[in-house]
Amino acid sequence: MDRQDRVETFLTDHDLTTPPAYRLLDLASELGEVAKELNESTEYGSDPAAADVATDELGDTLFALLALCAELDVDADDALETALEKYESRLDGAETPGSGE
Repeated sequence: MDRQDRVETFLTDHDLTTPPAYRLLDLASELGEVAKELNESTEYGSDPAAADVATDELGDTLFALLALCAELDVDADDALETALEKYESRLDGAETPGSGE
């Protein structure tokens, strides 16, 4: 069983399924907690080398993202592969994988 399947099974077993809009709000909230830890650990950017985020906060964010994928019936591995291919193609002849927009 992969991680997305584990999350989906957990949600189903504990009657925690919910519409994608609520999953997105949860994801934004968890990402906000990561941002807060980074801001505080670096003294709001004045000491970037001190960046520190608790593993459980990143885990909560990953859980929320996989839960969103499950609610949307999106295969997270396929989505990641598509993104990696996109970034790799952007690097062909470019200096950065950014979209340039």
